[in-house]
Amino acid sequence: MDKASKDLVKRKIKTVDELCKAIGPRPRKKKVIMCHGTFDVVHPGHVRHLLYAKTKGDILVASLTCDAHITKANLRPFVPEELRAFNLAALEMVDYVIIDRDPTPLKNLAVIQPDYFAKGYEYVDGGINPKTQEELKVLEAYGGEVIFTPGDIVYSSSKLIELAPPNIATEKLMILMDAEKVTFDDLHAALNKLKGIRVHVVGDTIIDSYTHCSMIGGVTKTPTISVRFEEKTDFSGGAAVVAKHLRAAGADVTFSTVLGNDALKDFVLEDLAKSGVKCVPVIDETRPTTNKNAIVAGGYRMLKIDTLDNRSISDKILERMRAQISDTPGDAIVFSDFRHGIFNRHTIPLLTAAIPPKVFRVADSQVASRWGNILEFEEFDLITPNEREARFALGDQDSVVRPLALELHRRSKCKTLILKLGDRGIITYRSDSPVDFRAFFTIDTFAGNVVDAVGAGDALLAYSTLALVATKNDVIASILGNMAAGVECEQDGNWPVTPEHVAKKIERVKAQVEYGPNNHT
Repeated sequence: MDKASKDLVKRKIKTVDELCKAIGPRPRKKKVIMCHGTFDVVHPGHVRHLLYAKTKGDILVASLTCDAHITKANLRPFVPEELRAFNLAALEMVDYVIIDRDPTPLKNLAVIQPDYFAKGYEYVDGGINPKTQEELKVLEAYGGEVIFTPGDIVYSSSKLIELAPPNIATEKLMILMDAEKVTFDDLHAALNKLKGIRVHVVGDTIIDSYTHCSMIGGVTKTPTISVRFEEKTDFSGGAAVVAKHLRAAGADVTFSTVLGNDALKDFVLEDLAKSGVKCVPVIDETRPTTNKNAIVAGGYRMLKIDTLDNRSISDKILERMRAQISDTPGDAIVFSDFRHGIFNRHTIPLLTAAIPPKVFRVADSQVASRWGNILEFEEFDLITPNEREARFALGDQDSVVRPLALELHRRSKCKTLILKLGDRGIITYRSDSPVDFRAFFTIDTFAGNVVDAVGAGDALLAYSTLALVATKNDVIASILGNMAAGVECEQDGNWPVTPEHVAKKIERVKAQVEYGPNNHT
């Protein structure tokens, strides 16, 4: 901002006496409405509160509490009063700003005598707040009125500063959708286009087992825990559940994987057949089907026993998988890497070279170990790592998320990067941006009551992939993927998310935007 602009903003900041001279005494031709608060970190909730207030009067006065009278929380205020005043004055809808030197706005209300005093709905929800009652008495004494802004607006900076930020996911989403000219009808239309898209999933199958036990006690002579076996349950995991998510979303799915010649192989094949996934396994007599068995007692995972062989697949099996990739017709291919033998530095270029032309290429590297690297999947159409995987790939533990994602997008040479940020949502970088400043965008999580976050990334991968194939729109794909991940988090276990589930999530978010009933995501 240049000096002239700064001076223009600063001229809005007045003392109480200066303000009274500027607006004149009551009755006035132009109605004055006043807002008061700390305004420590100005966020979209503040902006919406001020915008609403501006619609009820001609002149909007923003009053903020001075530093000396802010005593809540440690090291507050976060932003000093002069800068808080400047931030408010920079807003176009704000006509004047004053810094209140008293602990409450009562004195200034009596002196300034605004026609209206705007309060957040939180001050009337459940009954009039005692402090608001005092303000009402001052206003009523000269004929002023209180106006309460709608209940959807949250404008307490405390939550941001205390690391419990206000939920502005809806506001951020609407800004993105408006800028990209995407509507809720577009999201529903995209969901209806997912059915029948042909997807070939290639990756490591993992059987996730849970052995439930009850505690008996310990052995006195050795530090041994004694438990009683109750039951064992098995689930198809790894790339197999990615295939199930894609199938549940409506895709026609073929799944190429490597299995051992054992009972778990039969379990996987039966489970995938029931789900409608066409599995074309390569059986390796020399290795077991990967199994990760968690020993659970009293709701706690005491121990995990992995039965696996992480050595690279043989050249013979590699050639069979290359043939499956080149001979399987499809619209998209997903390489789902868990580093249990199929993918490594030697095999990835050979498997990638076998992909037929014009097939949409996706890579997802879900590796907790230190030998997997998403950057080995170069020039793919979509990659979906999480923050930890991105940091390992770049050897960068220090950068904040945006430059981290930008560098990963640049180094991977991918068209679209969706970086998963857990409960913070996602950030998407794209090569085909309408304008430079929209090369990336963020979407907050739309998970409501989080029950189990396992599988959220798989749901995001499925819906983002299919939506990109169907619409060629990164924004629609990111929104649908993020909403599918939110749905997955609200259920226990990694179960496939259907378009009907996502459609309901879309409607709940739409209702929140429109301030309708049942506006909870």
